[in-house]
Amino acid sequence: METPTRTLIKSLTWQISGLIVMTMVTWFVTGSLVDGGAIAVSGALIGFFSYMVHERLWSRVRWGLKR
Repeated sequence: METPTRTLIKSLTWQISGLIVMTMVTWFVTGSLVDGGAIAVSGALIGFFSYMVHERLWSRVRWGLKR
């Protein structure tokens, strides 16, 4: 089983990479770095908590694991 700390670190690194990509994409679409950054930060915060919940729920599922 994965520890909560490991899940937290994985969530942080995933969100940082996603934040960078989303900022670049929305900057390209909107033409505004400020708007792109605001959209990316909002998405990152929502995604961060969603990912943590998803990982913790899946850590309880035994299906598909080999012993």
